[in-house]
Amino acid sequence: KLNPEKCTAIVQGFGNVGSVAALSLAYKSGVKVIGISDHTAAIYNPKGIDVKAAEQHVLKKGNLRAFAQDDHVNPKEFLTLPCDILIPAAVDRVINGKNAGQLKCRILAEAANGPTTPEADRILEKRWDEVFVIPDILCNAGGVIVSYFEWVQGLQAFLWTESEVTDKLFRILEHSFAQVIRRAKEHKISHRTAAMAIGVERVIKAKQVRGLFP
Repeated sequence: KLNPEKCTAIVQGFGNVGSVAALSLAYKSGVKVIGISDHTAAIYNPKGIDVKAAEQHVLKKGNLRAFAQDDHVNPKEFLTLPCDILIPAAVDRVINGKNAGQLKCRILAEAANGPTTPEADRILEKRWDEVFVIPDILCNAGGVIVSYFEWVQGLQAFLWTESEVTDKLFRILEHSFAQVIRRAKEHKISHRTAAMAIGVERVIKAKQVRGLFP
């Protein structure tokens, strides 16, 4: 287990997903955020980054281009810089066959959709004891789950408080995470394969229960 207060994190992408991830890590979990980036700049400081200041800068300027310019690094090297938690939260296919073997993180949390290519996936499967992968199908499921909650509330003309929504979300995510880890260990498969297998099983079961004419 990792102690969040002793961990460092790098977040690629500073939009709705990346900025919230960075802020939550820094100010709710006590993680030191040492790297943030967007399409204009990659910023790295092993002493830590003021994420709230970065957020305010983006609100005013629209991007990170002029933020902490002394700490700007080569975007091509950004994902392979040393950290405990790496969160690709921008575009797809950024973890590829060229850089997967160079990742220096302990946890790869895929907040973006499809940030890891199949070739990179095969490399990371061989590094399972070095890099703990939280696949996108599990890691970024929160948005879809809460969208479902919104649909249910609208359908039933019912209202949940923010804390109720958060509690329900966390219960689902924690249960799903535990299921994926257990399946991966039982069958000696990757977390991604385990998550996909569980997902397919749930769809099949739902189809069987609903029948031909739902």
